[in-house]
Order: sequence, then C-alpha cells, then structure tokens
Amino acid sequence: MIQTTFTDRAVMAELVAKMLWEIKAVHFNAAQPYKFASGMASPVYIDCRKLLSFPRVRSTVMDFAASVVLREAGFEQFDCIAGGETAGIPFAALLADRLSLPMIYVRKQPKGHGRNAQIEGNMPEGSRVLVIEDLTTAGGSMFKFIDAVRAAGGWVDHGIALFYYGIFDEGALRFADGKVKLHYIATWRDVLAVAKAQKLFDEKTLSEVEAFLDAPLAWSGRNGGISSL
Repeated sequence: MIQTTFTDRAVMAELVAKMLWEIKAVHFNAAQPYKFASGMASPVYIDCRKLLSFPRVRSTVMDFAASVVLREAGFEQFDCIAGGETAGIPFAALLADRLSLPMIYVRKQPKGHGRNAQIEGNMPEGSRVLVIEDLTTAGGSMFKFIDAVRAAGGWVDHGIALFYYGIFDEGALRFADGKVKLHYIATWRDVLAVAKAQKLFDEKTLSEVEAFLDAPLAWSGRNGGISSL
C-alpha cells in the first residue's frame, strides 16, 4: 500500500536542505576547496549516503521522493525501480517499498563471469523503469545506468535524484537529449538558502559559494582547478 503525503515542493526542498545540514552531509569550505576526480575545485561537498544512517531523516526523504514521483510522473507510470551501483541501490529498495513496485539494480559494467549480467533482478522486456540515484551532478553516471536498462529492453523516460547540483548547463542538455525527465528534491541553491538563513558561515564563505554556484568552472579555474569540461 502506498503511503505518502503531498507536501509543498518548496517546503520539501527546504526541509531536505535542513536535514542535510543537521546530519553534516554537506560542507562549505572556500578557503581550502575540495578537489574532485574531474579536476574541478569546489567550495561545496555533499555525501548523500549519510542519509541511510539516520532513520527518521531517511524515512522523511524517501516519503518526499515518493511524493515527487507520484505528483510529477504519475501513479501508474512504472513497472519497477532501478538503483545504480552502489549508492543508488539502497535508495531504490526504499523507494520501491514506498511505491509497492519491484526493484532491480544496475552494475556499472557487466560482472564478467556467469551470465555476465549488468542488471540484477527481474526486468521483463518492455518494462517501464524509474532510475534512482542519491545525487546527480550533470547526469553522466545516471545515463550509464539508463543506457544499460535501455540496452536490456527496458524503457526509461524518468529518473530521480534525491539531490541535484543544478548548476551545470550540460546536465539539463544531457537529460533533454536523452529524453529523460529528471525529478529531484533539493539542490545546492536550497542548501545555500538554509546556510544563509541560519547564518552557518561568515559572509565571505557564503558569497564564495554563491559565486561558485553562479559560475562553477570559472570559480574552479580561479582556485586551482579546471576551467572547462
């Protein structure tokens, strides 16, 4: 049985941002930027996997995720939920339980032995699949999973990320070109708004974070990271 509440979209975003700060899943550090594998320098960092360790937060976020899916995609639009290896797997299980749907998971690549499977679980040909990840930056990793599901005979018109960076034009273009509607709950703008409202950092740090969100590659280039993708 589906049990979820239809909370106002802006309220959900604000509450998730507050919860991420409360469990210390997000960090701001403009003085010593974080360096990502891509070479980008960033004053912000997030670890959505921490949500799993806080049951009340986890439950609320998954209720919100179910609400977003039902409101924005519909009640009978999917045959199963797919989680990407590794962070998306537990969230796929939680969301599938909320929506009373089967769950599968998708490996980053075929496992290389046995059936050489990339998709684990039961996905009949033509299944309408919702792919979930804990977060997406510009959609690159999510599309690896989407492409694998499509190659195996599934249909993917929707994806959901609990957290979406929302600062790269490449992300919006990738989802548009891939004909996938991305759903999400919160973004860095929501996290910054809470940090400002609660005065969690000095004005310089907050202004540097805002400058990064406005022009991430330019900020990265000025702070020792790459300036183009």
